[in-house]
Amino acid sequence: MNTPLSRRTALQAAGATVLAAGLSGTTAAAARAGEANPAPKLVTYPRPDAMATNTSFKVRARTVPDGEWQTLDIWRPQLEEINPETGSGKVYNTSMVCFDFRGSAELEVTYLQGGTAKARVRPDALGITPELLGDTLRFTLDDPRDIVVQINDETFDCLHVLTNRVDPNPPVAGDPDVIYFGPGVHTVPGNVLSVPSGTTVYLAGGAVLKAQVLFKDVEKAALAGHGMLHAGPGGVLCEGSRNIRVEDVVIMNPNGYAGTFGECENVHVRKVRSFSSKGNGDGFDVFSSTAVVFDGCFMRNSDDCFAIYGHRWEYYGDTRDITIQNCTLWADVAHPVNVGTHGNTDAPEMIENLVIRNVDILDHREPQMGYQGCIALNTGDSNLIKNVRIEDVRIEDFRWGQVIHMRVMYNTKYNTSVGRGIEDVYVKNLSYTGSHANPSMFLGYDADHAIKDVTFENLVLNGKVIADSMRKPGWYHTTDAMQWFSNEHVVNLKFLTTAEAEAAAQ
Repeated sequence: MNTPLSRRTALQAAGATVLAAGLSGTTAAAARAGEANPAPKLVTYPRPDAMATNTSFKVRARTVPDGEWQTLDIWRPQLEEINPETGSGKVYNTSMVCFDFRGSAELEVTYLQGGTAKARVRPDALGITPELLGDTLRFTLDDPRDIVVQINDETFDCLHVLTNRVDPNPPVAGDPDVIYFGPGVHTVPGNVLSVPSGTTVYLAGGAVLKAQVLFKDVEKAALAGHGMLHAGPGGVLCEGSRNIRVEDVVIMNPNGYAGTFGECENVHVRKVRSFSSKGNGDGFDVFSSTAVVFDGCFMRNSDDCFAIYGHRWEYYGDTRDITIQNCTLWADVAHPVNVGTHGNTDAPEMIENLVIRNVDILDHREPQMGYQGCIALNTGDSNLIKNVRIEDVRIEDFRWGQVIHMRVMYNTKYNTSVGRGIEDVYVKNLSYTGSHANPSMFLGYDADHAIKDVTFENLVLNGKVIADSMRKPGWYHTTDAMQWFSNEHVVNLKFLTTAEAEAAAQ
């Protein structure tokens, strides 16, 4: 079904004010606070018949304590795994449900393949232990979360549960300055929807837009709603734009990145979810941009979930003030977070003021040693990475890779010069629990292209706090004690307990 663009009108005055200030979340919170003990509510959306389903699960949901059970439609994202011997990728089908609720929601998940021996709800940090009754399990969500239900440790034949708050006042068709797409499958000419300044594209729950959404040299514009972008030439493309908001949508299996942000300023991406299975299937890539915040996103990608760069293609300039927070990341290929590969050798750039906080990393699988690292700071093309803060990151056991990787490099496949260096990195409360991690690497290039001033506070590996002061042979480096490696071009690498860090700060 083609949605006529005559539905395009313009954003309500109040909505424009909210968008310009970036206060949509605050406004929604105020609206909820004004409700007196609102009744529990659960809202589901139909999957259009044209959209593929999967048959491994049956899922029901209800409000707590005694709401009526509702059966949820199953969607079929696709995922990829690379064969390390041939380099070819195998695509797998998986399962996903999505719904909105207010109050608490109980889920009942039945694994239709049978033989359920154990079940796990991830991230582990949520502490959700399901009740297992044969092939059926039950658990409760007290707040909207994005989670993964794994049966018998299956990597691909699992269930992704995406949930939202109930929108108290969603747009409707005909609202001013809104391009509105209701339930059903929609296309637009050329498979690219260009968004004018001051306009919101709204995908209602159950809406599927088979297109890329383009913000080109615009401001105060948005993409929002509980619907889906599916299989377009890319998910979101944002170039030369400012004061842009992307919120709540699901981006499934685009033919390219879930989102590209080049030469942009003041972009807020909130609770957006992404799945990919195709080559170069990155999640969100940032080039030469300032003040970009990714908040509450769930990313499962067949390449880097997040990639932060300087110059590439027609994008030029420094990248700074980038925040990745409250996110859940699963990289079936490459890195959950990768920083620094691309830049401008002719006019060197900075990548600075990067914050990564309150993040759960569920998986990382990358056979190539040079492309490993759940968090990788890999500076090339004369980039200088400076002032990075990594805090409260929980890494679960992954299939193949390293916990962290810092390298000043000259990768001849992608670079035209060596990176200038990595400086001022502070890592606090990073934990890894598992047995599959290769040694993490810290590799300066030479004395003039070094890694300087990296501090770990309260690094916890399998329950053990790592510190320079811990018991070890006197001739050991701290990295020897946990089988990591740093070379002679790493200067002032420190591992502290929290008590030591607090004493040093006084």
